[in-house]
Amino acid sequence: MSDYPVEIDVKQLKAMIDAGEKFMLLDVREKDEYTRAKIEDSHLIPLGALPSRASEVTKDFPVVVHCHHGGRSMKAVNWLRQNGYTKASNLKGGIDAWSVHIDQAVARY
Repeated sequence: MSDYPVEIDVKQLKAMIDAGEKFMLLDVREKDEYTRAKIEDSHLIPLGALPSRASEVTKDFPVVVHCHHGGRSMKAVNWLRQNGYTKASNLKGGIDAWSVHIDQAVARY
């Protein structure tokens, strides 16, 4: 079992960034979505490619997973946790919530 929450909100993510915490920000959207709008320093692995590219995801420190609104990223978190990535958390509301509440410069779509 993990001490890491299954889900965090955008304010918690912003606090992690501001505190300089070490974590991986994993974006599981498609490449065209990533090109349109992204959170700085995120690593793109589309959801469908995650099983074949899981070696790119760290088990050493927390992983915050996001998509557009939170559905695909929750699927990714469930898959990651079932496969030994116990420090994976979903970003509630996804990049859309990030754009609304944290960084309005990130395009909404």
